[in-house]
Amino acid sequence: MKLQELEKEIGYVFQNKELLKTALTHSSYAYEHHEQSNEKLEFLGDSILEFISSKYLYNHYPELAEGKLTKLRADIVCEKSLYKIAKKHHFEKYLFVGKSESQNHGNTRPTIMADSVEALIAAIYFDSGLEEAEKFIIANLEEEAKIASQNVGQKDYKTVLQEKLQEKGEVHIEYTIIKEEGPDHDKKFTAEVKCNGKKLAQGEGKTKKAAEMEAARKAMNEK
Repeated sequence: MKLQELEKEIGYVFQNKELLKTALTHSSYAYEHHEQSNEKLEFLGDSILEFISSKYLYNHYPELAEGKLTKLRADIVCEKSLYKIAKKHHFEKYLFVGKSESQNHGNTRPTIMADSVEALIAAIYFDSGLEEAEKFIIANLEEEAKIASQNVGQKDYKTVLQEKLQEKGEVHIEYTIIKEEGPDHDKKFTAEVKCNGKKLAQGEGKTKKAAEMEAARKAMNEK
């Protein structure tokens, strides 16, 4: 397993290779091999990530009020977006997990992969300082922030629709992306919303989330 391949992937070469290995070492592997896990690095990386992302959003979205900045940060600093970063750089090929985790494909579990990204951020910080950690964070979250900023401030029609449909009891609400068109830089998605298997409405948007929101809005208007 060549960790230099991952260094090439992320565009950063570690001076201290042990820091990189520790960042990729899950507690299950650490326990079996009496090594240090990435949990403490993850703890610090989480704080660094929150600080750098807050600073970035503050500087790049001056028109947004504090409440919207908080929501935007929550949208991009979450397990889902960190998992996407890990997938993008093929972390599953480099993670050290224990035998039981390996048998259960723990190296591909979203939580484990997302946690390793936070650990890697702290490892870069210890290896070279905050500036390099910031470069990694911005390079990997810039596009996510751009997409999320297009939806921030929108009324959450999905929540409103769910509350309305559940007034008389529990129901099963399902959103499905039924169409995807256009090149990567200019996608258009079509989403469909169903309630207990019955189609309610369709919506279009530049992101899957926006398309689902539009479908919910249309369903609300037709109620």
